[in-house]
Amino acid sequence: MFEFFRQWQRARILAKSPHSPADWHETAARLPLLQRLSEKQKSRLFELSTLFLHAKNFSGPNEFVITDAMRRSISLQACLPILNLGLEWYAGWSEIVIYPGAFRRDSTTVDEFGVTHSGSRHLSGEAWLRGPVILSWSDAEHAGWLDGHNVVIHEFVHKLDMLNGRANGFPPMQHGMNPGVWSQVMNDAFEDFRQHPKPGLDRYGATDPAEFFAVLSEVFFETPADLIAAYPEIYDLMRQFYLQDTAALHQ
Repeated sequence: MFEFFRQWQRARILAKSPHSPADWHETAARLPLLQRLSEKQKSRLFELSTLFLHAKNFSGPNEFVITDAMRRSISLQACLPILNLGLEWYAGWSEIVIYPGAFRRDSTTVDEFGVTHSGSRHLSGEAWLRGPVILSWSDAEHAGWLDGHNVVIHEFVHKLDMLNGRANGFPPMQHGMNPGVWSQVMNDAFEDFRQHPKPGLDRYGATDPAEFFAVLSEVFFETPADLIAAYPEIYDLMRQFYLQDTAALHQ
């Protein structure tokens, strides 16, 4: 009975969506990241993104106007990692905040000697545990260009990572995956990456295991050949985790 209602509700949302198939195709055509998807995959991504837009609320500061085209662009990229996983992987939160450009985040830390340090950083994206995803539109607007950098994918991968609690580079495993293998391979590669930069992999990934996982996920979807060249075992783990073989799409 519950499954019948869920399917009925899903069909109703899709039928009443203000975003037409033509709208989705037009937005997707502007994202080289999506051009290698089959028509069947694109259709599934459009439906998933429609459901995503229904479930999430977009907001911006002051008079900044978020257009439907902006919502669609962000949704398509956000839903690509969960294309074969399902929208439930983004459950438990509802807000997406879009700033026109990089935004400032003030921070206060206490060092090992008990001294308090205050400072601020300008960010292009941020994901909060059980809270919003925050994005800079000036950065998100130029994502999806197959250069190995994608702030949308990066921040939404943090949300997947947080399903086990705080982001630490260890998301919930798919059925049949070995958590011990994931931990060993990712930890060894992280330590290697801290000492040895790899072509096509952003050095920001050396910050901590959570950023390493997010950076490598950007590369997995945008430039998978770089990930295979650097860490073929990680490519195989991500293929199992995301249930996608992105390198096959780039041949």
